[in-house]
Amino acid sequence: MTQRQLFLAHVGQTSEAPLALEILKARGSILWDINGKEYIDLIAGISVCNIGHCHPKVIEAIKKQVDNYMHIMVYGELVESPQVAYAKMLSDHLPPSLNSVFYTASGSEAAEGAMKLAKRFTGRTQIISFKNSYHGSTQGALSIMGDEYWRNAFRPLLPDTMQLNYNSFEDLEKITERTACVIAETVQAEAGVLIPKNDWLIALRKHCTEAGTLLVLDEIQCAFGRNGTLFAFEQFNVVPDILLLGKALGGGMPLGAFVANKKIMNSLTHNPVLGHINTFGGHPVSCAAGLAAMNILLQEKLMDTVKEKEELFLSLLQHPSIKTVRSCGLMLAVAFENFEFNKKVIDALIKQGIFTDWFLFAANCLRIVPPLVITNEEIKTACKKINEVLNDL
Repeated sequence: MTQRQLFLAHVGQTSEAPLALEILKARGSILWDINGKEYIDLIAGISVCNIGHCHPKVIEAIKKQVDNYMHIMVYGELVESPQVAYAKMLSDHLPPSLNSVFYTASGSEAAEGAMKLAKRFTGRTQIISFKNSYHGSTQGALSIMGDEYWRNAFRPLLPDTMQLNYNSFEDLEKITERTACVIAETVQAEAGVLIPKNDWLIALRKHCTEAGTLLVLDEIQCAFGRNGTLFAFEQFNVVPDILLLGKALGGGMPLGAFVANKKIMNSLTHNPVLGHINTFGGHPVSCAAGLAAMNILLQEKLMDTVKEKEELFLSLLQHPSIKTVRSCGLMLAVAFENFEFNKKVIDALIKQGIFTDWFLFAANCLRIVPPLVITNEEIKTACKKINEVLNDL
């Protein structure tokens, strides 16, 4: 049997028609398949590979840590230097109130931990999120996902949750003194890159503060330079009580975290003790990789080119078939008439060596979320092929 046949036979599937490309190698913004075909990567592992694939300094950090030790004990029991060093670096680049990092193994687990922390610290039960929001696929995260299509088959889910309309000032009045936390994506990714408008995030922060409700900002997709600043909330003049991180946090390795003030985080240490634990959270190899990746992001000044590259994409994505292009840094959604047309575009682009897909809650939109290291020439090539495909269709 071929690798593709074995993949379909023995690897748990998430759809009836997976892409099933067999990728053998990835470097920078380029992927190569089993036949040597080259693809420009416009997905970056869904915002994971911000510094590109297989950066040599990340590989070096991984090898060095593997030579020392890998897994030793469940997270939080031993002093492991990669965890400590990375937590310190994150804290140094965050507002002073966000000074305690709780590691998980994924973004979904970060969302789960944040919900538990908010309920434990406030003594309240209600959790508010927003329509067309995505925070993961585990049971708790699914309970606050902002789309009934994805939730309905798995009910019953968590009680006492509510979904409001993103960017609605009127809906903010529903935040009350029984609300433990409000969870929002700083930039809604799977909705097709929706940006908070007209100081809406500032109003959300104000309502949460007045109600004694914790504000949780999910930056699992948009942190680490994706939107042009290290953390997206820096652009909107707000500071969350809890920050969710994942994806690019691990530099290509699995890693998630929720970050809060030490006073809030300590709620998980008593009544009950071990209020939140996991086995592989903050895996030392993942932390070593993530620390190296964050250093690369800063030292190579990758964020300094994000705006220029965003503008280059916008200038080149001009075609009558394109209804609109929404963007926030190197997170772009190219909207077409419907999903059927978008799927034809995606399939044709893959044949042309451009790797992309769509958004969960905006299936008519083409996803452009490339590694931040993508070159101007690669952008021009990708956009040229997008326009050629649109002409053919």
